Amino acid sequence: MRSLVEPQRYLFKFYYIGTNKFHGSQRQKDNLTIEQCLLEALVQKKYIHDVKLSGFEVASRTDKLVSARGAAFSFISLKKPILMEINSILPNEVGLWAYTKVGKNFSSRFNSICRLYKYIVPLPINLLERDFSLNLEIIKKACKQLEGKHDFKNFTKREKLVKRTIRDILSASMTINNEYIIFDFKSKAFLRQQIRRMVKKLLELGTGMINYSEFLDLFDPSKDISYQPANPTGLILWDIEFNDNIEIKVEPKSVERMMTYLLNQKVKFGHKHQLFKILHQNNLS
Repeated sequence: MRSLVEPQRYLFKFYYIGTNKFHGSQRQKDNLTIEQCLLEALVQKKYIHDVKLSGFEVASRTDKLVSARGAAFSFISLKKPILMEINSILPNEVGLWAYTKVGKNFSSRFNSICRLYKYIVPLPINLLERDFSLNLEIIKKACKQLEGKHDFKNFTKREKLVKRTIRDILSASMTINNEYIIFDFKSKAFLRQQIRRMVKKLLELGTGMINYSEFLDLFDPSKDISYQPANPTGLILWDIEFNDNIEIKVEPKSVERMMTYLLNQKVKFGHKHQLFKILHQNNLS
């Protein structure tokens, strides 16, 4: 085994695809999760002997069906990491692609300076416009309203342990790419389901299901407004940023592994998309 002079804490960047096989990212008893896959690989390859003593910590947790491109975790390793050695026993939907040494007291959760998320609306604009009078300008206006420090009590899942619901959104924006609406959000920290709930109300506003006054009511913490969040499949934890003194080393072979997997999925689902597009053509005789 490749031994270190003494155990060293490392920070890793990794991706995962939120498929039905995973019950979210956080460890759960009797359910397969992203964290469980990582820990089993690290133990099997002898980077960790005792999980409880390893200081294993993921920077952000996500719900079932949510994906990530630049998620992060850290732990105290018993040897110098080789990413492809760890990746070799991870499922294709999960992979490490960069790492760096950090101090023994480093916290991947609390030492991060901001988190970036993307949300891709599942329906293309032409289908939304077919069923609704879509107002993109009011959605952009509402995105700006979300920026800054607010009490987001009505934009989060109610949890007894969460007492403080004030968050500071550094940026919120909407763009259109290949006929799909994409939302981008940036903040040091988000509440649980906050992004999916913001998206839900932005879309309701843009499709006329609520008016702007009703949207503003959501910022009033004296009111209790209950509703279901947007579909989790469109949400991506895009990146977690750290201070400039944290220089993360990208590992080319691991990036190639990730890109190959993503390309294969793109081809697979692109072909299915084309198949159903042709089948949908109204040319039956």
